[in-house]
Amino acid sequence: MIRVAIFLIIVGALSIGAAWLADRPGDVVITWQGWRIETSIMVAALAVLAAMIVLGLVLALLRTLLRTPFIVNRMRRARRSARAYHAISKGLIAVGSGDMSGARKFSAEASRLAPNEPLALLLNAQSAQIAGDRDSADRAFRALAGRPDTKALGLHGLFIEARRRDDLGSARAYAEEAVRSAPSLGWAGRAVLESLCRDGDWVGALVLLERGKDGLDKTVYRRQRAVLLTARALAIEESDRDVAKALVLEAVKLAPTLVPAAALAGRLLGAGGELRKATRIIDKAWRANPHPELAQAFSELRSGEAARDRLKRITNAAKNVPDNIESSLAIARAALDAREFATSRGALTPYLAAPTKRVALLMAAIERAEHGDEGRAREWMARALQAAPDPAWTADGYVSDRWLPISPVSGRLDAFEWRVPLTGMLSDARAIEPEAPVVPVAEAVLEEPDKGPDATQPSATTLPALSKAPTPEPGAAAAEPKAEPKMAEASAAEAKTAEPKPELERRPALKSEPKAEQKAEPVIPLVHAPDDPGPEAAEESEPRTVPEEARGWRSLFR
Repeated sequence: MIRVAIFLIIVGALSIGAAWLADRPGDVVITWQGWRIETSIMVAALAVLAAMIVLGLVLALLRTLLRTPFIVNRMRRARRSARAYHAISKGLIAVGSGDMSGARKFSAEASRLAPNEPLALLLNAQSAQIAGDRDSADRAFRALAGRPDTKALGLHGLFIEARRRDDLGSARAYAEEAVRSAPSLGWAGRAVLESLCRDGDWVGALVLLERGKDGLDKTVYRRQRAVLLTARALAIEESDRDVAKALVLEAVKLAPTLVPAAALAGRLLGAGGELRKATRIIDKAWRANPHPELAQAFSELRSGEAARDRLKRITNAAKNVPDNIESSLAIARAALDAREFATSRGALTPYLAAPTKRVALLMAAIERAEHGDEGRAREWMARALQAAPDPAWTADGYVSDRWLPISPVSGRLDAFEWRVPLTGMLSDARAIEPEAPVVPVAEAVLEEPDKGPDATQPSATTLPALSKAPTPEPGAAAAEPKAEPKMAEASAAEAKTAEPKPELERRPALKSEPKAEQKAEPVIPLVHAPDDPGPEAAEESEPRTVPEEARGWRSLFR
């Protein structure tokens, strides 16, 4: 609207000027070189205007002729840039889709058309990565790191390549250089932090975390600081208990539900006589995450305490988290120490249909302590070998018998979780037990001669049947101690009438072969993640549980 108004104003002014000149006629006389030109003012004005237009056209034509090489060169560059952009776009799509040949083709075209373009260098590096050409990828990332505008990108690529070839020293150097050049880079700060944690430099890790806390979420910062404080406290627990207690108390304030921090705080406060404060810290963590380490720390708060008093305290604490296997195990263990066998059996009854290893081992201890029944104890020990695994500290497929601040596999901070190994099941999930497991202990018993139905030990044919027998109710064993031979006779008769299984028919042939540990076929096939070491690696990394009563309270809660 404003432009229209301005245009109308200009047209009106010109019209007024033309009318004014028309109302005032006059003559213009030009004498030059013997020439005399006489005309009116209007004609002279029009002639001047026409001359100016012609002169402008001539100047524009000359300017175009002089700039023709530059115009042609600019058009060629624009066309080349368009082709390079098309090649880069197609190459990045090929890289994302995993098309190795397409990525190399478009990368070569982009490098030819735009050799100094940052995206062309990035495409070259990524195409070399998916092709497995590490040297070409390293050269491309070094070229990116040598440019001020792409230095962070190049350092990140060099860091990833160093990690892939397990060159942790070079990876740390690239990350530190990236932190110096751009402190806001999250990956660089995490990499340096993990490197410091891997070296056990908890003080340096805390300083680095404080320096970069502005770029972290508040919840993440509090959690990571609590983990680092707990790790440092565990490292100096034996050498400087006062400093360790101060550190772990700060960690508990930052993350009250962090199990290792709460357990360590409970131990240190209990050793110092601050029982009420220790109980409050452990109870708060127990309500959020029931864990055997918390149960262990809670049971050891009062040294010299009677077993019945300890059972009463643990029972009251377990009421805060009902219907949880950790509460039941804690009550069962405390009741076993207090010789309250009925209470111990009652706590484990909901989990006897599909027991875990800890449940089976605890039932074996109960049978041995209450009746001295080695037969039933051995049966529970055999079931423990094939029972569902218990939760453990797991990170990136690695299983540890204790909490660690970082993952030994990936180096991630606060990576360990209390889960069932390999399957990733949560701690309160139940596993499926096979109906008739064949375990190494059963195979050893099968080679022994049958001692008859009156023998106190289960025979070769009765052991699988006993494993499928219903578990007696609490107190049933004490009420009917003479029912065991009848159960053995019934089991032996049932086994004799049953059809022979292929596994049992092959046993005589196995006697002449050298004895070797045979593994049962898995009931449910497991699908492992790419970074999961699998069952074989898990057996190597996790020590086999030794079913000995002498291992005590701590072994049953690991």
